Amino acid sequence: MSDLSLLFISAFLAATIFPAQSELLFAKLFTAGGHHDYNLFLSATSGNVLGAVVNWLLGFGLIYKIKPPSNKYKKIFNKYGTPCLLFSWLPIIGDGLTLIAGYYKINFFIFLALVTIGKASRYLVLIYFLKQF
Repeated sequence: MSDLSLLFISAFLAATIFPAQSELLFAKLFTAGGHHDYNLFLSATSGNVLGAVVNWLLGFGLIYKIKPPSNKYKKIFNKYGTPCLLFSWLPIIGDGLTLIAGYYKINFFIFLALVTIGKASRYLVLIYFLKQF
């Protein structure tokens, strides 16, 4: 399996309800060289966004038929609305935001745009900091 595939899977898992970190692998591959920044960025971002889409789908039709969402996430969505999805990259909180977006049946294309902006921004910031050192 290629490094980029591993990065994609790591980023995918990090965006789902499974505990995982993609930043460490991203940083390792970035500093080791051998991959263009753009390829690392696309692999990590696409995996992370796809993982968030899985959460949205779970929230939309599966998980919350079993267990209602936490009041913490309801309060965040009620107070800040869909723009809070820009913070879907945050550990733990981001997973809950993407799940509850599905539960609230947030328009998929709005969801996808906001989540992509948030998650892509995280990797762009990571690239920026890695280039500084």
